[in-house]
Amino acid sequence: MHWNTTALLDQIHPEPAQVFKAGLKLHHLANTAYPIGHLTTMRPYHVPRSQVQPVGAETWQGIDRLGLYVHVPFCEKRCGYCEYTVLEPGADQPAYFALLQGEFELYRQAVHTEGKTLIGFDIGGGTPTYASLQELEGVVETAQRCFNLPETVTISIETTPKIAALEPEKMRGLYAMGIRRISMGVQTVSARLLQAVGRTATSLDFDRQAVENIRNAGFEKFNVDVMYGFAGQTKGGVEATIRHVIGLAPEYITLYRMRYKGTLLAFQARNVSLGQVTEQYALAKMLLLEAGYHATPGKNTFSRIPSDPGTSDYLTERVIHGTPYLGLGLGAQSLSQYTLSYNSGAADKRLEHYQRQVQVGQLPLQDLYHLSIEAAMGKIISVSFYFGEVNLKSFEQKFGLTLEQAFPQEVAYVLEKGLMEMREGSLRLTEQGVRQYNGVIALFYAGAVKEHLTEIARSWISGGYESASQRINESARQRASGRLLQPGKIIRASQ
Repeated sequence: MHWNTTALLDQIHPEPAQVFKAGLKLHHLANTAYPIGHLTTMRPYHVPRSQVQPVGAETWQGIDRLGLYVHVPFCEKRCGYCEYTVLEPGADQPAYFALLQGEFELYRQAVHTEGKTLIGFDIGGGTPTYASLQELEGVVETAQRCFNLPETVTISIETTPKIAALEPEKMRGLYAMGIRRISMGVQTVSARLLQAVGRTATSLDFDRQAVENIRNAGFEKFNVDVMYGFAGQTKGGVEATIRHVIGLAPEYITLYRMRYKGTLLAFQARNVSLGQVTEQYALAKMLLLEAGYHATPGKNTFSRIPSDPGTSDYLTERVIHGTPYLGLGLGAQSLSQYTLSYNSGAADKRLEHYQRQVQVGQLPLQDLYHLSIEAAMGKIISVSFYFGEVNLKSFEQKFGLTLEQAFPQEVAYVLEKGLMEMREGSLRLTEQGVRQYNGVIALFYAGAVKEHLTEIARSWISGGYESASQRINESARQRASGRLLQPGKIIRASQ
């Protein structure tokens, strides 16, 4: 397999200053959740349904090392800030895990996964620990049977404070089955804010008891997630949360900025300014540094263990090296060398189609995109910004050209403006770049996504992103049916 032909709009790069300004204006949209506007920006690369099954299997041929993500879409309650595929409470969990086993087997048969080595393995959700120990143990055992899973790979899982506090035997069971990293979402300690986002089944006492149970189970790699950037959130609330989490003494603390797209709170995005989120991040970072947690500029996971990035093996490999990853389960995302795909359920968050496909022996793919090199670069670099930098050697090895060759105007722009710097083999954000992060990341999107972003910015009115995007949707679809499908040489707006 090889790179797809580059669509016309991916060959046209607007002036960096224009894209940078649009990224700042649409700061809630320009982030690592890439690509943006799939229906238009990715349309030229969409694989016809008749070809999805053969292409979905072919794309994994020749890939010997990959990450594995297994999605468990169950929660006690869907929180207002959640953008992920989560089923309603009461869904048939045993039936879902049987389908997961079936998907494992489909990939084992289609791409001979026994010969592929896992470099990372995450079990996420949803809340995977909402499932039973037996169901989770089945996932781990099946992964060990279907893939080569070295003992050196750290398996990571997510939990909530309530589950970890009330089910100590489950924490011990997770450790016994070989899981060695656990991540717990505290998010905020503000009772008012927790009520507003629908996350009421939590308490400070749960947090403390959860830590005791996690430590007693044997876990030495413990991460706590914190969120900022909510509408109505105060700096005082952020400080109280960070100080509380520091007191729990995890090895790692990860700061997640609220991403409104696809959530029940999307309408609130217009009420959050870039200045607000920048101040909140700066405050959290200062408190974490004072407490002995460290991260390079722009990195959202802070670690108090020297030389340990704090992220799971699965995510670390994705960020630094762009290693392919296979996502299994409802709505899961996968990225091979040449394709990006989404499992059934990614759009409608329903189980029926995923279930039908697995039961008839089909890979449960909802959308499959055969990427051009420009589209793949945009995806890989976006993920790199989890660490606030692009590894130059890994980029060149993956794409066969240097970052400066691929993005000459953009690299020159960020260096000239002091937004990034060449340091330790990476193009890394400066402190100034961190404050203008959303503008910087937009510079490295593919051409079609840049144009989509800048057109939304031009169309912005008081109604916010949704109103602007609706107004441009029809014209974008018309362009997609014509201009986007035409191949040609790489063109830059300045030429």
